[in-house]
Amino acid sequence: MNFSIITASFPIDIETYNEIKLLCETAFETDKYSYSSVLNLLESRQYNVKGFFVLAYDDEQDQLVGVASSIDQMGLNTYEWSILIAPMYRGIGLDEAILKVLGDGLHQRGAEGELALVIENDTERRKFVEKYGYSYSFSEATFEAKPESMELSNSISIRPYIESTDKEALITIFSNAFGDLREESIELITYNTVTAGRILWVAVVEDEIVGTVTSSKEGEVQWVTALAVHPEKQGLGIGTALLNWVKNFAMRNGEKLVMLEVEIENDRALALYEKAGFLKSMQVDYFIYTGE
Repeated sequence: MNFSIITASFPIDIETYNEIKLLCETAFETDKYSYSSVLNLLESRQYNVKGFFVLAYDDEQDQLVGVASSIDQMGLNTYEWSILIAPMYRGIGLDEAILKVLGDGLHQRGAEGELALVIENDTERRKFVEKYGYSYSFSEATFEAKPESMELSNSISIRPYIESTDKEALITIFSNAFGDLREESIELITYNTVTAGRILWVAVVEDEIVGTVTSSKEGEVQWVTALAVHPEKQGLGIGTALLNWVKNFAMRNGEKLVMLEVEIENDRALALYEKAGFLKSMQVDYFIYTGE
């Protein structure tokens, strides 16, 4: 067999998008894993996202049989990548060839860090990334819920973020919730206010900002990101109110799902999401490159 391996930077054209989508659907029939999310398929059509694909074609069949996705989610020059090989083409070294081209692409882009993504229970892919110097770092679970009309608390009002009045309060909340430096909190606020499809919301009680969440539209999904509550206001139903707000917002916009990701070690957040009606749909394990 003869293979051609090429790279394609984001945003990709619709033909390439459809080829990758078909490969994901074919692999799902065998593996029962939803690969489109870990391959960042929706983001790959956006102009404001830094990333690229490595594409492997079977020249004789003129068919896409392998792909790697690499994306700089936060614009910090740290790339997350994953590889998918068509079931009939596994075990012949194609993933090694793709990884070499991927590494060249990361070097050309001056990547300062990289994380390999492996779907939970994919033992073969886990062995592969460990073989090439990646060590387990953490895991994130994806939860999902249906958009629906939810009864909102009369004592908590939720509105879009206003920089002139809300910035300092949000910096405090983010710093306490995520342990971020002031500059990191400012970067997060900026990213969530200038990126297309994202809306930064704040929860207000008696004229005080007590929590925040960002909704991010991707296709027919509203993602929940950057959910945080002021440490002195936790346990008062503010987090639940913010989640219910996004469910209502998604329903009004006609989306089909509300989804979020959370580190599996965050027991408090897991309890909150499950209480709010979110169910785990997938888990992804992250491996950091150590070169060992």
